[in-house]
Amino acid sequence: MTIQVEIVTPRRQLFGGEVKMVILPGVEGQMGIMGGHAPLLTILDIGEIVLYPEEGEPIYVAVGGGVAEVRPDKVIVLARSAERAEEIDIERAQAALERARELLKTRPPEERAPVEAALRRSLARLKVARRRRAPTRPGVYVEDREEAPTP
Repeated sequence: MTIQVEIVTPRRQLFGGEVKMVILPGVEGQMGIMGGHAPLLTILDIGEIVLYPEEGEPIYVAVGGGVAEVRPDKVIVLARSAERAEEIDIERAQAALERARELLKTRPPEERAPVEAALRRSLARLKVARRRRAPTRPGVYVEDREEAPTP
């Protein structure tokens, strides 16, 4: 059984098609969605969406948060930002990560939230970009060595 998935940002439709399963980064943790899933509306965290097509390799997408509507036959993701692994410029993402780390050193605690979000987006983009070099199989966890600092 498959499920239709649409991933849309304010600028474009990033993905539209049938998949066996989609993994979403919910604010309460990752969730796997397959055809026939119970309806729900959820907030997405900054992280990684993984699409498992019927044929071929998984498709990895870095997402900068958003919302997802799940129906038994369709998942609609409205993302603040989203990029496929092959679209991510690793050098640019690494530079953004370094800028965020430097800014965190100088910001007072009450001004850290947007910088921490930028840092998390950069980490997610780097993780997804590295997937295109070392794809994983479903059910195999590859630990991300860089972690966001705790406030």
